[in-house]
Amino acid sequence: MNTLSYKTVSANKATVNKEWLVVDAEGEVLGRLASKVAKLIRGKHKPNFTPHVDCGDNVVVINAEKIQLTGKKWTDKTYVRHTGYPGGQRTLSATEVFQKDPIRLVENAVKGMLPKNKLGRAIYKNLHVFTGAEHNKEAQKPKAINLNDIK
Repeated sequence: MNTLSYKTVSANKATVNKEWLVVDAEGEVLGRLASKVAKLIRGKHKPNFTPHVDCGDNVVVINAEKIQLTGKKWTDKTYVRHTGYPGGQRTLSATEVFQKDPIRLVENAVKGMLPKNKLGRAIYKNLHVFTGAEHNKEAQKPKAINLNDIK
C-alpha cells in the first residue's frame, strides 16, 4: 500500500537558515514598513515558520530619515516614557522624536509589532536601522528586498 505520510516539520536553532536583507525606507509609510519588517524578522514569510523559534532573517533598514507618516500623526502621535520617579511621565510628539533620533521611530514601530516575551526581545536584536544609504553590515552580504513583493 502506497500512502503519503504528512509530517509537521518543526524548525529548531540548528535547522534554521537565516539570511541578511536590506530594506530601503525611502518614501515608505511607517506602519506599513514596520509590519512588513516585523514579519521578516519573525520569519512568518518562510514555509518552515515555527512560532517558538527565532527562524526569521536579519533585516537592515536604510534611509530611516526619509520615512513618511500619514494624516496629522507628525503632531498628534505621542510617545510616552516614564523616568521612574513619581510624576515622571514624559511625552514627545512624533516630530520631536524624529528630530532627536529618526532611527527610534522605526525601532519603536517594529518593536511594538513583535511578541512581548523572551523570544520577542531576542528577535528584536535582528533589526539594524541606519540613517542614510550607508550601513556597516556589508561583510554579511545582505540582499536588497522590495517590500511590495511581501504579502
